[in-house]
Formats: sequence, structure tokens, C-alpha cells
Amino acid sequence: MKLAFLVVVFAVVAACTGDVDPKWQLDHDRIVAVRATPPHIPSGATSQLDLLLAMKGAGTSAALPDQAIVVSPMSLADALSGNTVTAPSEDRLAAARTELGLAATDPVPLQLGIASGTLTAVKTVYLGDSADNPALVNVTFDGTQPADGDPLTVPADTDVHMSVDASDATMIVNWLSSCGTMHDFDLHTAYIHVLPGDPQSGELVLTVRDLVGGVSWEIWPISATPAPAP
Repeated sequence: MKLAFLVVVFAVVAACTGDVDPKWQLDHDRIVAVRATPPHIPSGATSQLDLLLAMKGAGTSAALPDQAIVVSPMSLADALSGNTVTAPSEDRLAAARTELGLAATDPVPLQLGIASGTLTAVKTVYLGDSADNPALVNVTFDGTQPADGDPLTVPADTDVHMSVDASDATMIVNWLSSCGTMHDFDLHTAYIHVLPGDPQSGELVLTVRDLVGGVSWEIWPISATPAPAP
């Protein structure tokens, strides 16, 4: 099963190298993010896996993986059951640190292969310490702070700015859209511009990742208001 999964991963990665869609374009089949809640767990604690899935023409949704397997270290393969990771005993974590050449206080990276249909991703859950997913702080769109799921509107042919409080040096920020054209999509400040030939409606997604496996996201429906008649 592990070998078959990895063959699929490599096949999908190879196929994606010819993808001509811009990286911010949300309207194609992809796993946008895989989340472990929480991403770091001490011995005996559990973490739940889910993912943000985008499908061309069908929008985005949070979903459970169809399949998850442990890729490394295989000595901790039983830490995963379905979509739940349970951190093993301190003795087993110590043995895994020795196996991986880690220091005695380092968290153990449990590398997982994730599949949803033919889509695949890799996720790391850290065992032996504690940390939460990053908070989404001060998210603004056109000067307002929308709640997750609030409908957003964009004036036609106008730069509309958005931002989140996150350091571009220590966080990975992505703004993804299936409406209009995104600019500076991988910065904490970005803007969207909807031209007449662009898709006039769709979704806007924000993902924020830290450098140690945490990820959070928000999703909004978004549409352009018609340009005024000349």
C-alpha cells in the first residue's frame, strides 16, 4: 500500500509540472492545505487531520482525507489510525529520536502521505511537544474585517487590497482566488483586480502557515459589482 501511494504521489507531481494555471488560481483540482489539529502533540495526546480541497467548477470545502499513511518513521506507523494521530509513549519517542538522529528534546516529525481521490499531499505532525495552528489575526478586505464565510464584493476594474497580520519572514501566506486576478498572492498584503474578461465571481481563500507544521485558513464567496454604464 505504501509503495502504491508513493507511485501515485510521484505521478501527480510530475503531471503538475506542466500546469499552466497561476499559483493563486483556485479554480482547479488541488489539495490547498492539510491541517493537523493540533500540529504538535505530547505523548498520549491526539491530533485530527483534515484538508482544504478545491475542485474545478465546484469550489472549495473542508474534508477528511480518503487515505492517510505513515511514510516515516515506520517504527511509529501505529501512531496513525484513520485520520487520528496519537503520540506514543515517551520511551518510543526517545527510540524514534535515536533512529532519526535527533536531540533528546527535539519533537519527532511523523511524515504522512495524504490522499483525496487522485490528489495527494504530504503532511508532518510533530510528536513530543505542544503547539497550536497559527491564529489569523486582523484579516482585512477593502478596509473591513470580514468574518469567515461573509460574502465579499469587489468594484469592477479597481485594485482592492487585503491583509493579515503575519510576518513574511516567518510565515507562509497565500491568497487564492477563482475571481479576478490576484497580485502579491504570497505576501501578507495583497490586492485583487477584476477586469471585464476575468471570472466575475468565485471564492477567496487565505492560508497562513508557520514554519513548524501549523496551518489555518478562511474562505469567502467573492463577486464583482458591475461597472457603471458610461
